[in-house]
Amino acid sequence: MKVPLLDLTAQYSALRDDIRAAIDRVCDAQAFILGSEVQAFERRVADYCGVSHAIGVSSGTDALLLALMALDVGPGDAVITTPYTFFATAGVVARLGATVVFSDIDPQTYNLSPDLLKQCLERIAAEHPELKPRVLLPVHLFGQCAEMDALIELAADHGLEVVEDAAQAIGAQYPSARGKRKAGAMGDLGCFSFFPSKNLGAFGDAGMVVTDRDELAEKCRILRVHGSAPKYYHAVVGGNFRLDALQAAVLGVKLEHLDTWHAARRARAARYDAAFAGSPITSPRSAYAGSEAAYCHIYNQYVVRIPERDAAIESLRSHDIGTAIYYPVPLHLQECFSFLGYRAGAFPESERAAQETLALPVYPELTDEMQDYVIEVLRSLV
Repeated sequence: MKVPLLDLTAQYSALRDDIRAAIDRVCDAQAFILGSEVQAFERRVADYCGVSHAIGVSSGTDALLLALMALDVGPGDAVITTPYTFFATAGVVARLGATVVFSDIDPQTYNLSPDLLKQCLERIAAEHPELKPRVLLPVHLFGQCAEMDALIELAADHGLEVVEDAAQAIGAQYPSARGKRKAGAMGDLGCFSFFPSKNLGAFGDAGMVVTDRDELAEKCRILRVHGSAPKYYHAVVGGNFRLDALQAAVLGVKLEHLDTWHAARRARAARYDAAFAGSPITSPRSAYAGSEAAYCHIYNQYVVRIPERDAAIESLRSHDIGTAIYYPVPLHLQECFSFLGYRAGAFPESERAAQETLALPVYPELTDEMQDYVIEVLRSLV
């Protein structure tokens, strides 16, 4: 039996007619950049997330870049984030000439640890007075929100603005003391990726910035079109971060099914949890299970810790089961960030996660038979 890590063809086959009709609508209108399709999708995402503004952009990476540009982050500023995430989280900081400061993760959720962040902020104040912390950039990794109440409180205490990297977490809920909130809607700005493999995936690159702050929304809209307002008049230097109408049309079709897909992923995750209980395989922890946040984890990835990880990967591959490592090298050990001066051992939980974890198939179209096969092969290894 062949079990891919993700099967987008199965998703497309169920939506083909609706998606083709949406694409035809754009083709008939011959309006491909921004426009009414993008505006309609932006309104729907804003409503879905519970925010005032959504600004469609060209990718999740550009969403992060645009958010930091809107906050005027640049040389002399420090942005604090996790080393256990996709490269773009820290890459956009470096592109703006700001300084990346890493803080380690909680070993169970893989998100920023508030306790370790507090230590990090104290260390900056005591040992690096030359740094000017400006932004906290938490990542909601694998589809589960970081501990935002504690992180936002720390940010407020230190005068930091908060940009949420919610690339993997659109629709994930967080049980805040202020009421149930969705990923991306709690900080000053939230950033989403619609890369094809995401729970809400485009037919290419696409992204979104969301915010409740009117002035930041307007700034993002200007910056995404080369800083032009009105057209051909540039008070600031922006970039070409525009969302294509074709992508907005496709995403609009898929958005109708997103919560159903979340529920299916959660059901798949629950089957894995039950199968691996009591075994050496450590299932991901749903930190807010039992709270009012029913969709507290949406499982963009289902990531386990397993003994002899690399041998397990080889065995899974030999059985035609797809898997992946998210992420094999933490960012502080990437060659391009060597100038920051971090060494192996600086962030032990991020390094341990990189060495022990792997992702299993968890998409909605995964059948019981396919999942049972994955479970059988894995359980035979430990």
